[in-house]
Amino acid sequence: MRGMRVCIDVGDLESAVAFYTRALGLTLAGRAGDAWVELGGGPCPIDLVAKPPGSAPLPRAGRARRDYERHWTPVHLDVVVDDANAAVARAVSAGATLERGVEAHPWGKLAVLGDPFGHGFCFLEMTGRGYEAVLTRAQEPGHMA
Repeated sequence: MRGMRVCIDVGDLESAVAFYTRALGLTLAGRAGDAWVELGGGPCPIDLVAKPPGSAPLPRAGRARRDYERHWTPVHLDVVVDDANAAVARAVSAGATLERGVEAHPWGKLAVLGDPFGHGFCFLEMTGRGYEAVLTRAQEPGHMA
């Protein structure tokens, strides 16, 4: 693998650029097309791709159509931040919907949000040992079963 990019379909490219730059602090990376913009400032590029609501996501999609109302999907963004409360405040002021407020977990803090284009995302604030705090003994680095 040479890298990874995150592509997010949106119904309105201009609004999506405004939201993601304000909510996540991303920046225009300088590359764009008629229906595509690359954002930088994170660990990998994020491509916003304009796709009209109601359009088919695949040539043989059957009845499936793009819908930008809030929906569930098994793939979402987890954004690691230094301060979950500040990140939530910034995202909500940019137009995100807070779906589950900041909660404490053994590894850190989590907040669940939705963007204005129907996609879910989470803010993670790692504390202490982060995910290492929830490993089973057999998974710990250097442990021999």
